[in-house]
Amino acid sequence: MRVNLSVAIVSMVNQTVVVPPTDNNDTTNVYYNDNLRNKTFITSSGEFTWDEKTQGIILGAFFVGYVITNVPGGRMAEIYGGKLIYGLGVFLTAVLTVISPFAAYAGLVPFLAVRIAEGFTEGVTFPAMHSMLAHWVPPLERNKFAAIVYAGINFGTVVSLPVSGWLCSLQLWGGWPLAFYLFGGLGIVWYAFWLIFIFDTPAEHTKIDPLERAYIEATVEKKNQVNNSSVPWSSIFTSLPIWAIAISQCGQAWAFYTLLIELPTYMNKILHFDVQQDAFLSTLPYLSSWLVGLGISSLADALLVRQLFSPLASMKLWNTVATVGPSLSFIGAIWAGRDSLTVMMMLAGLGSLQGAVYAGNQMNHIALAPQYAGTLYGLTNAASNACGFLAPYVIGSIIEGHETLARWHTVFWMAAGINMASNCFYLIFASATEQPWSKGTS
Repeated sequence: MRVNLSVAIVSMVNQTVVVPPTDNNDTTNVYYNDNLRNKTFITSSGEFTWDEKTQGIILGAFFVGYVITNVPGGRMAEIYGGKLIYGLGVFLTAVLTVISPFAAYAGLVPFLAVRIAEGFTEGVTFPAMHSMLAHWVPPLERNKFAAIVYAGINFGTVVSLPVSGWLCSLQLWGGWPLAFYLFGGLGIVWYAFWLIFIFDTPAEHTKIDPLERAYIEATVEKKNQVNNSSVPWSSIFTSLPIWAIAISQCGQAWAFYTLLIELPTYMNKILHFDVQQDAFLSTLPYLSSWLVGLGISSLADALLVRQLFSPLASMKLWNTVATVGPSLSFIGAIWAGRDSLTVMMMLAGLGSLQGAVYAGNQMNHIALAPQYAGTLYGLTNAASNACGFLAPYVIGSIIEGHETLARWHTVFWMAAGINMASNCFYLIFASATEQPWSKGTS
């Protein structure tokens, strides 16, 4: 529901542009502001005349609302249960997705308002899920289960991008609105299954095997009773291990959202794919990352069971892999230039190592403070997803009116540099030991 706009916006925007006149064969200053077929510029008849900066604001508006509700979402899940908070978050996001086309036709301001509201409702989801995982997943199985659960991010992207591209190519109802109607409608249907099959804890599950319940409850960390005033905010905000997670996730988020939000535009404007090719090829980095993430996370748990790595060494190793791989993929894309096949090999090959993040910092919060896992994930996820707003805005400012390869290379260098620098901080300050403030001591 939150990625289909990355494809749909290519069809929503009118890309008719006057080609700058030239009186020689010098092409160094040619701006690639629309599609190119056999050296002939063609137009796109989208309904909206949004420039690059406006498109960046639209793509980033979701994250304005998203970052606001991360921390409240995690805390509410700890108090009221993740089932209620997560379920309502997705359901309300689905409703807002369905009405998004109507808001777009009403004007830019209503569309931005709906996108911000959609971020607001979805902001509770990941922290709420993290709180549930703290109740359900034993320590030596966390990497594997985190990969399975959070792989939904990549799997959903793999499905939604090509399907959205196909829907945008249809004539029915204008094409692009179908991408919002379909996935929003599926989200509403999903909510019914969530209410039936999901339980906050093993103790509340009506059909769980008694041995499985006993095993889980014996292995997960015991949670102290939580209340509205029990969060040790001062200790959390002065905790270097928490800052290590937050900064690392910020760097990884900048790289992730550079791909998620801007790759379709790059492939359309620079590599000159049409919207269906664009949508299909844009899924490859997420497909490869999904598969690699499942494999690496299972391997990480196996190494922990055999005590070949300590929990901290394991997190640092795989977090580094998850950072270096995507960073090198950006550098490889720069080296490949306009060779579209090589660019996609770099992004889908080296970029697939981003899947190692599930064995890196993703479950680190539970190790530091299991009873505050939702709140802590809300804090770090809010910080990292602020990049979801900043990245499109900064990238839009860099390339606005100058759709040149050199400008896009600047975007890729920036993503690689931010990602690598953030991992260095994680390597220095990360911890896998439960913190004293988590146990009620200073």
